[in-house]
Amino acid sequence: MNILLSNDDGVNALGIKVLHEELAKFSKVTVVAPDRNCSGASNSLTLLNPLRTQTLDNGFVSVNGTPTDSVHLGISQISKTPPDLVVAGINNGANLGDDTLYSGTIAAATEGRHMGLPAIAVSLVGKNEEYYQTAAVVAAKLIQRLKEHPLPSDQILNINVPDIPLSELKGIRVTRLGHRHKAETMKKMKDPWHRDIYWYGSLGEGSDVAQGTDFHAIANGYASVTPLTVDMTAYKSMAIMTEWMSELSI
Repeated sequence: MNILLSNDDGVNALGIKVLHEELAKFSKVTVVAPDRNCSGASNSLTLLNPLRTQTLDNGFVSVNGTPTDSVHLGISQISKTPPDLVVAGINNGANLGDDTLYSGTIAAATEGRHMGLPAIAVSLVGKNEEYYQTAAVVAAKLIQRLKEHPLPSDQILNINVPDIPLSELKGIRVTRLGHRHKAETMKKMKDPWHRDIYWYGSLGEGSDVAQGTDFHAIANGYASVTPLTVDMTAYKSMAIMTEWMSELSI
């Protein structure tokens, strides 16, 4: 199996190094990732500037672009053998519920799917993010399982793993996305020259954390696996909209 591995925390992040080591035990792994932390980049592309790459001493390829750029470049230009799978992670922090809309990790996996490949995203959930090996082992087991049970062509897997030793992990649960409360308001501060600057506030706490959600699984010591679709159409609203649109006269 040939795997393209990327992330949004940057090519030098600990998570991608640990995951590479685990996946390399049974696969050929090509690493192409941003040259810096791109958390929150979502599906952004670099369109107005050229992309440049640098091959590091460990063989990883650094890109002066976003996670989406890295995966697109990795598939179309850098991988000597076409990848069979795109993996993004291990993210330093959660990608639960509403996080998925902003996540560069999810975006990297989504770009793989857009380019016709099965893809998964892996995140480690905790305050200190110590046990990357736990998330790496979970990802590796799921990837090997995917050989026998491939993903549907319109989906990616969003994997979140609690930051605990592997021996304490209770198992893996298939979940739906939960929801967070509204994030804290932006914070206004002063820079050293007394000019106004602004920082985003902390993420909101979970609001929909019922059994069956990714939040609930993580809180109870389970890894969470959520199948995500890249089709954002609200199908349930189509019939209602068709009805009230028919009353419009233009």
